[in-house]
Amino acid sequence: MTLLEAIDIRRSRRKYLPDPIDGNTIKALEALAIEYSQKSGARIELVFNDGSAFGSLRKTYGMLTGVRNYAGLIARRGDREAAERLGYYGELLMLHAVTMGLGACWVGGSFDRGSCPFALEEGEEIVCVISLGYAREKNSLRESLIYGATHRKTKTIEQMMSADAPVPDWFLPGMRAVQKAPSAVNRQPVTFSFKDGVVTAGLADVSTSALLDLGIAKLHFELGAGRGSWAWGNDAAFTYK
Repeated sequence: MTLLEAIDIRRSRRKYLPDPIDGNTIKALEALAIEYSQKSGARIELVFNDGSAFGSLRKTYGMLTGVRNYAGLIARRGDREAAERLGYYGELLMLHAVTMGLGACWVGGSFDRGSCPFALEEGEEIVCVISLGYAREKNSLRESLIYGATHRKTKTIEQMMSADAPVPDWFLPGMRAVQKAPSAVNRQPVTFSFKDGVVTAGLADVSTSALLDLGIAKLHFELGAGRGSWAWGNDAAFTYK
């Protein structure tokens, strides 16, 4: 399975089976976490077979069940650029996990940060986590209900872009991949622009969660376009090469 195919089948999974993740998959995820920590300049730490951060109904609000494996995304407090990079590389890790047969979900607040076994340095914070694990092929009834309650209607491509000229042939495949990118309550806050021959991606709101969404959307656009790379930052440019 390719990463682009993983985009097509990925969906937020909130109920996990008790089956432990197999050793080869753990090793592959650990290697990716190390690589993406180095590339992001932040930290992606993996936790396996420890569900203590998701054991409190008061913290999880019943939104997630059976979580025993997850990735913690950690950065210096106030490092906004790190939030965008963690969105990009966290989503890349998630898509690789999907190719390995795992379910996954971005989790911003419904977990107990104090129960996460991370050795935080002074000034560091847990930005969010990504739950990981095996899940049934079809969403459970509860997952379907939560999805319906927390997601808005997906925006059209026209609502997420602007252009001052006909776009190149790789632009629309990139935008179709962006349509499938996860974002907080499916708000899809990132706007893509094609102006004077340059593609940029930007936000009106630069909160931490929105910057995570920016990184995620940039990755999806890049994968949909087939090649190329982004500069970091709000309203930064994409180079197709």
